[in-house]
Amino acid sequence: MATSVKNNFMPPSLISNLQQVLITRKNNSVEGHSNKIHEPTEAPSASSSSATSPCSGAEVSKTENDCLKPVVLVTNEEGIQSPGLTFLVEALVCDGRFDVHVCAPQSNGSMSGHSVTIRETLTACSVEISGATAYEVSGTPADCVSLALSGALFSWSKPVLVVSGVNRGSSCGNNMFYSGAVAGAREALICGVPSLCISLNWKKDMSCESDLKDAAIVCLPLIHAAIRDIVRGTFPKSFLLNIQIPSCPLMNKGFKVTKQSLWRSSLSWHAVSANRHPSAGHFMSNQQSLGIKLAQLSRDASAAGAARRLNIHRKNVEIESVGVAGKFSSQETVKKYFRLELGEKDQENADEDLDYKALEDGFVAITPLSSNPANCIEIQSSVSNWLAVALAK
Repeated sequence: MATSVKNNFMPPSLISNLQQVLITRKNNSVEGHSNKIHEPTEAPSASSSSATSPCSGAEVSKTENDCLKPVVLVTNEEGIQSPGLTFLVEALVCDGRFDVHVCAPQSNGSMSGHSVTIRETLTACSVEISGATAYEVSGTPADCVSLALSGALFSWSKPVLVVSGVNRGSSCGNNMFYSGAVAGAREALICGVPSLCISLNWKKDMSCESDLKDAAIVCLPLIHAAIRDIVRGTFPKSFLLNIQIPSCPLMNKGFKVTKQSLWRSSLSWHAVSANRHPSAGHFMSNQQSLGIKLAQLSRDASAAGAARRLNIHRKNVEIESVGVAGKFSSQETVKKYFRLELGEKDQENADEDLDYKALEDGFVAITPLSSNPANCIEIQSSVSNWLAVALAK
């Protein structure tokens, strides 16, 4: 083969050497190919075969079985360390039918609603949970589900089912608008994935952690039925199931499809003193992740300088009283501290088909929540028919 070199600036001797190397390599390649044709092919030995295999036959079989199992994504609102999530994941893993993945908030996101984090950087850190693939995320429950379903975190495209729970506290009625647990399940619904939200009707000074474990066990038949019918294509669509477990899970009177009520926990605001409650002034900042704090510092740097110049001559005045604080001069900055507490609120003469009433009566209340409330009657009928058939199988 002649090699032509045009318009180059390399020395002629170097060009000659390069041409000789190319010719030599070509001849060696032809000879090697000829030898391969005439050499007999040796059968691979057992030792060489096992050396090239990355895992044993049992491990390969286990991996293949995991690939065949339906993927279930678990999240919650109280954080990845909460006992309710731990008990639910343990129950699903021990059941052996599912490939369990977890994506949950790093810290408690209760009452966060359907808030999502924008213009901030979230972190997702792997967490060791036996039998499951798990990540904790420095965001809200809705963030966790959105990230998990985006394809950026896990290798699969979409799970068969998303389960948010087991969460501590009722999300009946209008409480579901505040609930981060319901928001996680609703985010899955928005993304086109069937979802369940499981909550225990936690009673102060009465409930204990073992009730959360019992709640997970009570819900397993529903999870089995849902996944089976999702695979078959017979599971009702366009809504999520908000499942409320009574305070004594193992003493429940059965499953009951209910309507969403207008019930809500009583909200009580209390004025507190920063002197008597040192954490009051920093309550919100302590709930925020380090990433959010750093982003806020960066974003507010210029504004902080201006505010500092404006307030340098002002005097801070702490107010503890409730109501009118009086008039203050422009040289004084008024700062107040408040805490919100949730209380129980009874609802008399409630319809027995409402979620709150059924839950208080000892039933497992199953309330379909749709993004289109106009179809609520049709959806409730659809869920009732599905539940009657699903649990009878």
